[in-house]
Amino acid sequence: MLVVAVAVLASATVLPAMLVVLGDRVEALRLPFSRRRAARRGGVDTFWGRLAGLVTRRPVVWTVAAGGALVALALPALGMRTALPGAESLPKSFASVEAYDRLTAAFPQDGTTVDVVVEAPAVAAADVDAALVQGFSTAVATGKVVGTEPAVRVSTDRTVHVLSLAVPLQVSDERLGDAVDEIRADVVPQIRSALAGQADVAVHVGGSAAVTDLTRWLDDRLPWVVGFVLVLTLVVMAISFGSPWLAVATVALNVLSVGAAYGVITLVFQNTWAEGLLGFTSIGSIAAWLPLLMFVVLFGLSMDYHVFVVSRVREAWDSGVGPRDAVRLGVARSAGVVTSAAAVMVAVFAIFGTLSSLEMKQLGVGLATAVLLDATLVRGVLLPAVLALLGRRAHTGPSWLPVIHH
Repeated sequence: MLVVAVAVLASATVLPAMLVVLGDRVEALRLPFSRRRAARRGGVDTFWGRLAGLVTRRPVVWTVAAGGALVALALPALGMRTALPGAESLPKSFASVEAYDRLTAAFPQDGTTVDVVVEAPAVAAADVDAALVQGFSTAVATGKVVGTEPAVRVSTDRTVHVLSLAVPLQVSDERLGDAVDEIRADVVPQIRSALAGQADVAVHVGGSAAVTDLTRWLDDRLPWVVGFVLVLTLVVMAISFGSPWLAVATVALNVLSVGAAYGVITLVFQNTWAEGLLGFTSIGSIAAWLPLLMFVVLFGLSMDYHVFVVSRVREAWDSGVGPRDAVRLGVARSAGVVTSAAAVMVAVFAIFGTLSSLEMKQLGVGLATAVLLDATLVRGVLLPAVLALLGRRAHTGPSWLPVIHH
């Protein structure tokens, strides 16, 4: 938020001042072939301009084709499973990972554990120990916990007891949630019942249970974040451009773009077919924080592209050009900047895909794929097709709706 705020402030103050100081000298240094590009700038005789011309002539066909492709890419996201992985997300070739796997195989209590924490007065320490021994027997009987003797740690003042229940699962295993639920349903009530006669007793569940709870919390909050961003985008676009139809189209296109990115990372990382290609071992899940982070980042980037392209189209429309010609002209004028910016971001995000951490690979592939799709299929094909279908409605709206962009 601070970076964006500083960038906006600098663009509105420092940049204009620098341009005034430089004057004509701002174009004193030119790259090779830049004069040829400058001569073509503003015309439609470019790749993207010609493509926009084809799209606007048959907008229905292109909308169905491009929209269908994005929907097909997004479909795997319906089966997305999230988790907060542990050491299993690191390459198996690491010596430290190999040593950790051997250690946890020999001593399960040093691996994934669900901790039952009891707070009670020191005078009740003996009763707490007895209750935890009973709780351990119940936990083992569920079949979710392994071990022969209870592993209990006690604080120096004997007011806190921690029973570590070894669960022979990886942190990202979907069965861990079932184990946590069963411990909460069977073990915790038994311990509370055994200590019912004691005052000031509290029983908590922690350890890997906290990871499971955080994953569920993130999954539950995602729809609220998505809803808030979509409503805010709808309002901002409607007020900025004065067209409710354009605002709805903006939301729909951005959702398709992000959905396609979700589908790609699900297709790649929840399966094993790309392991050799990207150098990872699939754990059958996506990092729980990734969908939320990807959504807000990608929606922001998509809005940048979208507003830039639509602004060029609106400028052409305001100058008296017809709706479809305005689309073609606006896309041709903005394609160079959009393509260049997208190429830089795809290259940067792709670097994440080369890192050893599985979570970073997922982030890099997801962001790079989304930006690539957004700058090509969405902004180059689907957006011109939708604007051509909307026609005048993309630039007009009810009289009571203010128009900021002129």
